[in-house]
Amino acid sequence: MIPIKETAGNVVFLVQVVPRSSQCKLVGFQGDFLKIKITAPPVDGRANEECTRFLADVLGVKKDQVHIMSGLKARKKTIAIRGLTRKDVEAVFSACLPDL
Repeated sequence: MIPIKETAGNVVFLVQVVPRSSQCKLVGFQGDFLKIKITAPPVDGRANEECTRFLADVLGVKKDQVHIMSGLKARKKTIAIRGLTRKDVEAVFSACLPDL
């Protein structure tokens, strides 16, 4: 499991995004990063938009609760989710990635 920090009203974790994939999916953990694949290309912010939308769907929150804190132009990003606890996020990741 990746390190997930709880701050005032947010949980923060790191993701590594693989753009231009055939489907959007959680791949697994790579070091301190959650590796995800998305279909959008890294052009005009489309990959960032799809990344936030996909994480919102996976975690069951609204898209505006997902914020990219850093890494807008990089594959490795710091993500903040408002309104969830660390245990909530860990439970979702464990359910989505049971073999890891």
